Amino acid sequence: MLVDFFFAVRKAGVPASVKEFLTLVEALRAGVVTGSVDDFYVLSRATLVKDEAWFDRFDLAFGNYFKGVESIPDALVKDIPAEWLKKLAERTLTEEEKRLVEALGGWDKLMETLRQRLEEQKRRHQGGSKWIGTAGTSPFGAYGYNPEGIRIGQEGSRNRRAVKVWDQREFRDYDTDRELGVRNIKLALRRLRKFARQGAPEVLDLPDTIRSTARNAGWLDLKIVPELHNAVKVLLFLDVGGSMDDHILQVEELFSAARTEFKNLEHYYFHNCVYEGVWKENHRRHREKIPTADVMRKYGHDWKLIVVGDAAMSPYELEQAGGSVEHWNDESGRAWLERMTRAWPRSVWLNPVPEDRWDWTASTESIRRIFEGRMHPVTLSGLEGAMKSLS
Repeated sequence: MLVDFFFAVRKAGVPASVKEFLTLVEALRAGVVTGSVDDFYVLSRATLVKDEAWFDRFDLAFGNYFKGVESIPDALVKDIPAEWLKKLAERTLTEEEKRLVEALGGWDKLMETLRQRLEEQKRRHQGGSKWIGTAGTSPFGAYGYNPEGIRIGQEGSRNRRAVKVWDQREFRDYDTDRELGVRNIKLALRRLRKFARQGAPEVLDLPDTIRSTARNAGWLDLKIVPELHNAVKVLLFLDVGGSMDDHILQVEELFSAARTEFKNLEHYYFHNCVYEGVWKENHRRHREKIPTADVMRKYGHDWKLIVVGDAAMSPYELEQAGGSVEHWNDESGRAWLERMTRAWPRSVWLNPVPEDRWDWTASTESIRRIFEGRMHPVTLSGLEGAMKSLS
């Protein structure tokens, strides 16, 4: 079984060696992990993957090979019977039918109505307009349509109208090894460079060696200096999942180019808007969330902030406490974004959506104002403008 898993990892493009595979086998024989899929995942990734650039490919191979083998998920806050949420039919409304469906009338009304439905509902419903169910026009449920609702128990987004999602959704990390089309992006990012010699002396300084040898009456006097590195320090915050799925290729190219160009680069993920917690790896984001306040304390004002996201979200997500689509946030997204721009004054927002579509969503214009106009499209001219703003 483990040999087949090893070949599956290799087939996915992860350069794992036989020696690393034998290390994994020895660790299992020594009882380093027992009985937990999560623990085996951590152990196998630690032994078989040498570079974090291959994490994404390893995750895909692991998921495909061990499909159906899962750990017990964390319980939801509310124990909604699973049979109520089972998809019986998927209904697609015409545009005329969608216009006939009215929103409940605001965030507070929506949440209050959901509480009432949870208290009153006693059985599963399908195709209606009031109860929590499937394939209807109710604001609560799955596989139907409502212009402003809470999605419960649905696999993936369909109409992108939910203001809250009652699921544990899984996103994948952006592939940092993406090479297609990144050359021009690298050239644009090179505008943000400030070279300095750091680290141990290991590079021959030929001009200084010649001068020193000449001054030393011909006796060879080698001059060794530290390697020249880009000293700019960059914090990269990446929006992932939902509507950002449309821009995966662009963001992966940008991410790959940034990792090449900036020696001092730290990245974090968020979904739609930054709140009190961010994360480094998407498959573990529910268990290993990092407080945003800790990130702000860790990195000083000399770091440059780049946020990548489409900035398209429900107004509640940006302006309302509790407005996050996935959890209850005590403070609004706006409050956190304003803190970030104060913590790192050299900051820009990169938007993969074409610039002529930015006025389609109110949240995009609001975020643009928070960043004092420093929102740039993910184009070569946009990247050059962003680098000029950060310089």
